[in-house]
Amino acid sequence: MSEALLYGIGGALALIVVLLIASVRIVAEYERGVIFRLGRVMGAKGPGLFFIIPIIDRMVKVNLQTVTTDIPPQDVITKDNVTLRVNAVAYFNVVDPVRAVVAIQNYLVGTSQIAQTTLRSILGQVELDDLLLKRDEINQQLQQIIDNLTNPWGVKVTVVEVKDVELPESMRRAMGRQAEAERERRSKVIHAMGEFEAAASLGEAAGVLEAHPAAMQLRVLSTMVDVAAEKNSTLIFPIPVELLRLIDAATPTTTTPAPSTESPA
Repeated sequence: MSEALLYGIGGALALIVVLLIASVRIVAEYERGVIFRLGRVMGAKGPGLFFIIPIIDRMVKVNLQTVTTDIPPQDVITKDNVTLRVNAVAYFNVVDPVRAVVAIQNYLVGTSQIAQTTLRSILGQVELDDLLLKRDEINQQLQQIIDNLTNPWGVKVTVVEVKDVELPESMRRAMGRQAEAERERRSKVIHAMGEFEAAASLGEAAGVLEAHPAAMQLRVLSTMVDVAAEKNSTLIFPIPVELLRLIDAATPTTTTPAPSTESPA
């Protein structure tokens, strides 16, 4: 066998090895490989080991893991003309690798931009009180709108959360004064309700004591027991008004004769 033939066989074997290595593709469990053959989509393959046709086929890997992206702080003017600075976070993942590669150039940048514009648009339609009190409803609304916009790209938005709302210093002071006035109003209302309930209870107690005079005496005795338990040196013994009335009714009334105006004879 001539030397030229040996070189030819060796070159052919080396070319086959190179082509074989170039045709092998390995895709992880959380990835998919979108195959393009002469520019046409052939589908997504993976995970695991598979082969492609070198030079003719081209593979693009797509990550299927959930992506966490921070929405940069946005200057928002609410419905009641309050200027805020709001930032949020969005969680999404690719559910259709083919559409994520074909329908949009970069689904990560596109989803982030959609989230920013939607955040400004939705928060501009709500009032400040709703933004602070109805955070869960606003988060759900943001998630639904962004998910509908990214669905043609094969991207599923699972969660959108408003993280922080930065209020101007003047608005913080105004809200502090409002909260202080609200607490003072509640304290006055609670105090008035306590006075009302106490007066109602005293009125009911007076009715019971009036219907049962003996209850008054029992109440006096129980009060004396409480005072004696404290080991005080002075004991005040109250006399019921009914006893004074009985004594006054039992005392005979004496009439004093009027002095005579006649002169002696």
